[in-house]
Amino acid sequence: MEGSKMNPDFERNFFRMQNWYPYVSAHTFLTAFVPLRCDAVELLAEGVNGEFAQDRDKCATSKQVIKDLDLAMEIFPSNRFLTVDTCAPTDTERFASKGGAVHSARSAWHFMLRSLKVAQAAAAGDVNFLCIRPFRTLNRTREFRLFIWNGTLSAMSQYNLDRHFVRLEKVKEEYWKLAEKFVEQLCWALPIKTLVMDIYVTSDNKVLIIDLNPWGCDTDPLLLRSWDRDWSKPAGIVLMDPPTAITGKVNVSF
Repeated sequence: MEGSKMNPDFERNFFRMQNWYPYVSAHTFLTAFVPLRCDAVELLAEGVNGEFAQDRDKCATSKQVIKDLDLAMEIFPSNRFLTVDTCAPTDTERFASKGGAVHSARSAWHFMLRSLKVAQAAAAGDVNFLCIRPFRTLNRTREFRLFIWNGTLSAMSQYNLDRHFVRLEKVKEEYWKLAEKFVEQLCWALPIKTLVMDIYVTSDNKVLIIDLNPWGCDTDPLLLRSWDRDWSKPAGIVLMDPPTAITGKVNVSF
């Protein structure tokens, strides 16, 4: 990071949820953390459902994780959403069909074991915790990615890029000002001042942090397209363009 003298290991590890959560806990979803033993991380890396494996040790490890998860999940009264330190199992069938909602500790653990993203993170040494949040259905038009440069909001992108949302055109300036004020009030508490922040704006205009991400090529710039730009000049809020309307006589041949 430009001008930073921070320990590189601290910078790299800061973006694990259990590390950034204490700094912003008042502005994000209540989260519980379950530490994982080394053998449990190995199960995740292998993508092995240890409970049904022939290996007794793997079976015992899986059962212990489920027991630990069950205790932690009691904090939340209904469906829960699970991630590991640095990623969520968004590549699984469960996520596609139910948005990642899980009810029992057993299904939660099996869900994590079926994720290639989680397996790769575990194999890379980037997993130490299971992170549990209350499951919440999010309005896709209210999710944004913020690009924070030296403690100042530089740009803001629509997060879900499947289509143009008409309603956002009417409130985009309001959302920009809301995000700008949020960053201004919060950034003093963050030890890293240049970062990417995913947020959700509630119906009563409260900003909740979904995730913090490192600056640069490992993070998708979404509608900002590229990291190669002058981030000291604010780009404002960037939204998907409306679909192009074709008028006049159109000839189509096959």
